[in-house]
Amino acid sequence: MRDWDDIRIFLALARTESLGRAGQSLRLDPATVGRRIARLEHALGQRLFTRSHQGYALTEEGARLLPHAIAAESALSEAGQSATAQTGLAGQIRIGAPDGCANYLLPQVVATICAENPALDVQIIALPRVFNLSRREADMAIGVSAPQAGRLSVQKITDYRLHLAAAHSYLGQYDPITDLADLQAHRIIGYIPDMIFDSELDYLAALGLERVALASNSVAVQFNAIRLGAGVGVVHDFALPSASGVERVLPQSFGLTRSFYLIRHQDDRRVARLNRFADMLCRGLRREVQRLEALVAEGSVSAPQGHLSGRG
Repeated sequence: MRDWDDIRIFLALARTESLGRAGQSLRLDPATVGRRIARLEHALGQRLFTRSHQGYALTEEGARLLPHAIAAESALSEAGQSATAQTGLAGQIRIGAPDGCANYLLPQVVATICAENPALDVQIIALPRVFNLSRREADMAIGVSAPQAGRLSVQKITDYRLHLAAAHSYLGQYDPITDLADLQAHRIIGYIPDMIFDSELDYLAALGLERVALASNSVAVQFNAIRLGAGVGVVHDFALPSASGVERVLPQSFGLTRSFYLIRHQDDRRVARLNRFADMLCRGLRREVQRLEALVAEGSVSAPQGHLSGRG
């Protein structure tokens, strides 16, 4: 690499695989990005990308260059951060997360962190899939299982709980649900079966329910359907306080415990700025899960008398 401009343009194209998206992130014209990459390839005497209708993909030479470029980016970020170490975190940090965590936990946790660090910008990518940290789709990701491969650092954040739930408006149309067998007669809401990206999310398998009457790959869509009285589904306890009129169903008969993990690229463990943010993020998520689940356990979001009968 010849200078920082070369590094940032190379990284932007490697991460976005598109001249247009790279140019947008860099605030450069796409043609300028293309010329700069061509000039860099000529200077290095190597093809760094292959071009196709699908976009730009790294060649073997480009893939070998990527970790060195990322290390240079991290070093520069760390040098800039040292000037603001006494006043707080600065710059941009991008988090990837499943949309349940992204919708019901991260906004309030990140808002608190940003309030304490006014020069910090945080981007939350809420997607129901596994993130590729090697390509730097995000600086860190939250997962529901611990990956077993790759140069990754994995830290368990916290356990969380899930239960069946339905809206009062839905439950009022039927006889009380007294056991799990009764669920066969109800409309079930859940994931699209062939779009479950992690086996930890296959909640309905534990119930032996095969038909999903209303399905989505998004937790937020599922929860909104439940809230509007479309059926019964498995819900994060930490989401329940965000919607009135929804109650747990058979909480003594069925419940699941899952875990959130913070996943980072191994090289980033040397970056003090990211370490500080990761520590604040994990502590904030633990506190928020405990706070929200306590509201549910204390009955602050339970159903009114008359709706509880026969539901454990």
